[in-house]
Amino acid sequence: MKIIIFILFISVCLTSGVWADTLERVEAPVKGMVTMIDLGAKKCIPCKMMAPILEKLKKEYDGRAAIVFLDVWKDPAPAKKFGIKSIPTQIFFDKDGNEYYRHTGFFDEKSIVATLKKMGVE
Repeated sequence: MKIIIFILFISVCLTSGVWADTLERVEAPVKGMVTMIDLGAKKCIPCKMMAPILEKLKKEYDGRAAIVFLDVWKDPAPAKKFGIKSIPTQIFFDKDGNEYYRHTGFFDEKSIVATLKKMGVE
């Protein structure tokens, strides 16, 4: 009985928005800006390996390109939206929001920078 009550409580909290603010809500791709979205999970090993790279690039490209991480284990909606089959997957979008390039698996810093340069981001 306690389990049923707990499940009902969780359901009410999730559907009423009590916990909705704890999930990161990011509009991606970012309008008017070259955007790289990394769809992964904070507990996935290759995703963990990419985390410091993404943080570094997010700072380096601030104002010139958006670097966005979306945890699809916490919120599976972006995985559906972008047709993700495995993680991590990186999707690059041009300033108009058109998909430019897609890569699946670990993506090193040098390759990310090269792709951004090909897109005209210095």
